[in-house]
Amino acid sequence: MELPDFQKYKDRFSDSGFLEKIGRIAKRAGVKLVYTALLLYYTLGSDKISIKDKAVIIGALGYLISPLDVIPDAIPIAGLGDDLTVLVYVLGKIWTSVDDDVKAKAKAKLLQWFEEEETDGLDDMLFKDTPESNPV
Repeated sequence: MELPDFQKYKDRFSDSGFLEKIGRIAKRAGVKLVYTALLLYYTLGSDKISIKDKAVIIGALGYLISPLDVIPDAIPIAGLGDDLTVLVYVLGKIWTSVDDDVKAKAKAKLLQWFEEEETDGLDDMLFKDTPESNPV
């Protein structure tokens, strides 16, 4: 397999451009993690999920706030990757129980902490129109 010619992209690279792009990625990852956690948190109050699912949600949220992690949170970007993975996995398991009220509560709380433009597109990233679809 032949590698692409990366030299053709050298004119598109700059230190400021790179740092700006990484900053946007970090913010998106942060928004996605917080939104996913809020969806799980507000779903706990729903009577549509079983006690077993509530226990799984509590375990995932507990993992998020626990100081003990597979990858320590102090490691930039990667440190929260394991937390996000756990949250998204659990959200996928209970996805059919996440109703519009839960989504609205989570979005409203998220907008207290993040700018609206930072939250644009979250619904597209997490929500699919078909019930059998899972989040990202």
